[in-house]
Amino acid sequence: MSRIDRKRRIRHGSLLFAKIFRAQSDGIGYAYDMEELVLPPQTAGGAGFESPRVRQFIIFLENRVGRLQQLLSVFETQKLHIAGLSIQESSDAALIRLICSDHAAGREALTASGFCYGESELLAIELAGESTKSLIKICSALLAAEINIHYAYPLLRDKKAALALYVDDPTLAVHILMRKQFKLIGESDLLGPTRD
Repeated sequence: MSRIDRKRRIRHGSLLFAKIFRAQSDGIGYAYDMEELVLPPQTAGGAGFESPRVRQFIIFLENRVGRLQQLLSVFETQKLHIAGLSIQESSDAALIRLICSDHAAGREALTASGFCYGESELLAIELAGESTKSLIKICSALLAAEINIHYAYPLLRDKKAALALYVDDPTLAVHILMRKQFKLIGESDLLGPTRD
């Protein structure tokens, strides 16, 4: 039996679907089977289609003078732009959440420097107009879908203000936010200012 696979991209609202048409020949005719896949959405300024999520590092630091400066120096020496930073301190350690412009290079730099870290995915949303009204709209949209926001912090960008969110159900949250016309930011949107 020979098989022919064809893809066709179809836009439906803000989602892009790929219809895969499979035809199998039994020598006499073709039997058609169609499968529908949801492709990742196009992000605010990203190159093509990419995941609407960004990766963050969760770094555990001892509560010692100068330790944060050492961490930030690791990224500076590798010329990695820090796009987001959140610090949660306790008596003996600090939990640093950090998003950088190049996740793979950031991982290599942290590993080579001996920092203890983990990784997770976040949603990054561009805030339009008055950021307070945008925040209320984001919270209202997620509340209506009963999606919890565990934490949020701002992103450091040259362009418009943006927010990083860690939520219960990121897949559903992406669909809800896109339906409400929010612009999601992908990894390629995090590139920092060019350096000489």
